[in-house]
Amino acid sequence: MKLVIVTAVQEFHNDILKLFKKANIENFSESTIDGYKSSNGFVVTPNWFGSNKGGNESNMFFSFTEETQIDALLELIKEFNIHLETNNPVRAVVLPIEKSI
Repeated sequence: MKLVIVTAVQEFHNDILKLFKKANIENFSESTIDGYKSSNGFVVTPNWFGSNKGGNESNMFFSFTEETQIDALLELIKEFNIHLETNNPVRAVVLPIEKSI
């Protein structure tokens, strides 16, 4: 079992749900988040996240699932990103689970 975390801008919400379904990942959670990009390496603002105008509305999805389903999801995300016309690719990371209850 592994943990997969996927982040995407709000506009891709329904697309991500479809990708999870195609990968046969039926159990997952999601949370609304704000995404931020900093154009320089050093941010000098009083705002913790480095932007005064606010972040992009985004979603974070995560699931504890089997490696074969995660591999399928990552391939689907890779294919999805190839056809994007924006500068906001879907991001995914996989973490091993050492222990669980």
